[in-house]
Amino acid sequence: MTEPMPAIFFGHGNPMNALAHNTWTEAWTTVGTSVPRPKAILAVSAHWYLPATLVTATDTPRTIHDFGGFPRELYEVKYPAPGDPALASRVQTLLAPISVGSDQQWGLDHGTWSVLCHVFPQADIPVVQLSIDETQPTSFHYEVGKRLAPLRDEGVLVIGSGNLVHNLHAYAWGHHKVEPFDWAVRFEQRVRELLLAGEDELLINFEALGRDAMLSVPTSEHYLPLLYILALRREGEPISFPVEGVDGGSVSMLTIRIG
Repeated sequence: MTEPMPAIFFGHGNPMNALAHNTWTEAWTTVGTSVPRPKAILAVSAHWYLPATLVTATDTPRTIHDFGGFPRELYEVKYPAPGDPALASRVQTLLAPISVGSDQQWGLDHGTWSVLCHVFPQADIPVVQLSIDETQPTSFHYEVGKRLAPLRDEGVLVIGSGNLVHNLHAYAWGHHKVEPFDWAVRFEQRVRELLLAGEDELLINFEALGRDAMLSVPTSEHYLPLLYILALRREGEPISFPVEGVDGGSVSMLTIRIG
């Protein structure tokens, strides 16, 4: 029996990581060489967050530069991976009766391409994005992840891209290094413990983790992609953390691999 594809949550951090060669991007490259080559990739990015569930269904998704104030060379980055309308249709089937619209306008936002340009730099694996419905509770996103489970047996790599800790109000902009905030360290450590213990309910209802959670997840869009990946874990599967670190004091770069 073929082993299921792993499922991976990436902490993507600053879009400039697309151009960088640092500890995190080098580790992303290592992740790409450590997994079986996928037939396709389904990505859930923090940056496609709107009041609907949509899936990209184009043959040639565009590279979206969904940010402002960065150097010109970042806007010149292209990630010309093909799309996969057949995978988009399969996602719609798996999620039924949830209404999932076929999207022809979006593409690949930086939550997806700024990581994949290091993980699979040849951009020759089809990529489809699934949106995050901002009107739904956390339990909905976990349930959607559960329904995507068959894809792991079909050669599809499901990835989430966000940040476990993402507080830009506390972020230290600039080039100087700063120590991580104590609340960021505590929250990340607590989540690691819960992941290893299989305590999914507490991770779904993360607000119950108190003040550290509120500071680490002031808005939920960067946290929610983790729930899609968490839901794909099968009993007894290993969980690992191939990329670690905190950027700017308040953005966790933790990568979480299932399988």
